[in-house]
Amino acid sequence: MSDKLLSITGLSAGYGPLRVLHEIDFSVAAGERLAIVGLNGHGKTTLFRAIMHLVGWQQGSIVFDGVEIGGTRSLGEGRRTPGIVRLGVAMTPQGDAIFPGLTVKQHLDCGAYTKASWRDRALRRDHIYDIFPQLKALEQAYVGKLSGGERRMVSVGRALMADARLYLIDEPSLGLAPKISQRVVDALIDIGLDGKAMVIAEQNVALLSGKVDRMIGMHAGHLRGDVGHVDLS
Repeated sequence: MSDKLLSITGLSAGYGPLRVLHEIDFSVAAGERLAIVGLNGHGKTTLFRAIMHLVGWQQGSIVFDGVEIGGTRSLGEGRRTPGIVRLGVAMTPQGDAIFPGLTVKQHLDCGAYTKASWRDRALRRDHIYDIFPQLKALEQAYVGKLSGGERRMVSVGRALMADARLYLIDEPSLGLAPKISQRVVDALIDIGLDGKAMVIAEQNVALLSGKVDRMIGMHAGHLRGDVGHVDLS
């Protein structure tokens, strides 16, 4: 079997008449930590949303762990998303995509979507607290009252609660102070993958430089290869 956990071929996607992604081709191997870097508005989030079947329309192949989850689709965004999550794909949206009226504990439990992860949710929560120790003391605090950095940790932790083999982390540094951004990214880099994979979308190249296995640039809906050869201005 191929070591490619995710393989994307000829992926185009958009919203209504707007085409955002143009014939995207790339793959991610098991055990790999990949960064997709580029300015906001150039398609990074749409790429993640296409993998999760959350865009208005798409065409092209997306194969995850040997299963085709892409194909041509023009209606019904979100209908196949629960099945993709059950297959083992988890996404952390950019910004404060939280439920402000839930506690940290309740919010994390929302990520335990599958039966197996729900049964083990207490152990999984403890694992999140090992990654983000300050969340333990905030377990009963309402997420809407946390700082920006703490909310981002909760959002990332929610994704890590799932039975996932592929983590899609969208703009972990967005809106955060540099020191807080560094703490969040360092925590992501320290997570052991063990046959899993992580793709991080980020506009701050320096934040991930030297910390991931590969970087790919994205500009105007096209992937441009090694970021070292890409003009992101």
